Amino acid sequence: MRIVSVAAVAAFALAGLSSGVLSSGVAHAESAPGCGPVTQIGGTAYIGWEAGAQWASVKQFKGCGKNWAYVYVWDSYHNRGGDYRVAAGILTSGGVQGYKKGANRQQEVWSSGTDTLSVCTQAQGHLFDNPEYAHFANTDKRC
Repeated sequence: MRIVSVAAVAAFALAGLSSGVLSSGVAHAESAPGCGPVTQIGGTAYIGWEAGAQWASVKQFKGCGKNWAYVYVWDSYHNRGGDYRVAAGILTSGGVQGYKKGANRQQEVWSSGTDTLSVCTQAQGHLFDNPEYAHFANTDKRC
C-alpha cells in the first residue's frame, strides 16, 4: 500500500509540473534576439527580494561574442493584472549598457548585446510598477 501511495504522489507532482501548476515561474530563456543559443553565466537574481518575494528573474548570458541581460516576470506576478514594465541592461564599472525597457505588461525583456566579455559585468533588471519607484536586482559579478 505504501508503494502505491508514493507512486500516486510522484505521479501527481509530475502532472503538476508538466501543467505548470507547481512551477515557480522561472524563465526558460533559450536564445537572445538576433543571436541564437546563449549560455547563462553566473547565478540568477530575483526582483522582489527586498519585499520578501520573487516577482521576476534576472539572468546574464553570453553568446555571439556579447553579454546579454534577461528579465522574466513570473506568472504569479503577471497574472495579478496590474500595469508594470521591466527593463534589462548590463552593468559595468562605466555604467549600464544595452539597456532596454519593455512595453506595458511585457513579460520578458532582453537587453541589447554588449561588447563587454573582456570586463567584469552584472545583469541588472528593473520592474517598474509604481511611477515613483522601481524594484531591481543585479546578478553576481562575472569577470
